[in-house]
Amino acid sequence: MKILVATSKPFAPVAVEGIRQVVEENGYELSLLEKYTDKQDLLGAAADADAIIVRSDKIDEEVFSAARQLKIVVRAGAGYDNIDLEAATRHGVVVMNTPGQNANAVAELVLGMLVFAVRNFYNGKAGSELKGKTLGLLAFGNVGRNVARIAKGFDMDVMAYDAFCPADAIQAAGVTPVASRDELFDKCDIVSLHIPATPETVRSINAQVVGRMKKNGILVNTARKEVIDEESLLQLLSDERPDLKYVTDVMPDAHVAYAAQLEGRYFSTPKKMGAQTAEANINAGLAAARQIAGYLKDGITKYQVNK
Repeated sequence: MKILVATSKPFAPVAVEGIRQVVEENGYELSLLEKYTDKQDLLGAAADADAIIVRSDKIDEEVFSAARQLKIVVRAGAGYDNIDLEAATRHGVVVMNTPGQNANAVAELVLGMLVFAVRNFYNGKAGSELKGKTLGLLAFGNVGRNVARIAKGFDMDVMAYDAFCPADAIQAAGVTPVASRDELFDKCDIVSLHIPATPETVRSINAQVVGRMKKNGILVNTARKEVIDEESLLQLLSDERPDLKYVTDVMPDAHVAYAAQLEGRYFSTPKKMGAQTAEANINAGLAAARQIAGYLKDGITKYQVNK
């Protein structure tokens, strides 16, 4: 069987070698398609693939139609909105992600961005400290739990709201649960977003929600660009709440306007950097290869995200 690694943004060479070892130890053939720019290259490479490992690459109806032998696609990472789950199900293809493999890398970025923000983006002027601040986590999955762990090292108070995580589970992790998203924004100095982009969450973080934050609050987004209502948030920050800061790992479509109107209060990474560490790169790639082997050999579907 042929396992295709299709990555327009390639894995690190050491990760590729690790994937190769897992694939070949299980008796499969590894095929690489790296740094491709033409979708036709992907369609051609996928035509005889039994499994595909991707990163942010789009796997849609056209790919599933071309890949007639395909049995499984694994997204090396937590988010999987680049894969058409309905098309996968129609074609009888299992889709998985690799939750938790990038979690520490994203969590460290959150705290790094926060230090940068409270120190006024290192502009030479006096800033403030994270110690004693209240950090709110909107969603308490793998990344949220790691952010909480690191934040405690800064002696921060941590609260969380997650509609799908029981309050007692949040409390067991040493974090204070709150009853609603609005309560989280009301009570916290800083709110860090860890929600996926779903019909319920798209554009849900808007002026009305963020406007509830305490004076000198900070909003952090390492989740998805789509969860932000960019127009209303920009209006809030520029016109009504000049005390608030916004730092993000997902550059807004309106980045130029944000940078111009929020000078000294806004920062975006040039591209999504949360999972861009050597360790996360290796962890996610190896996890993807092992999950494919587990599915092809033993039918293990633990991390399946489509039905």
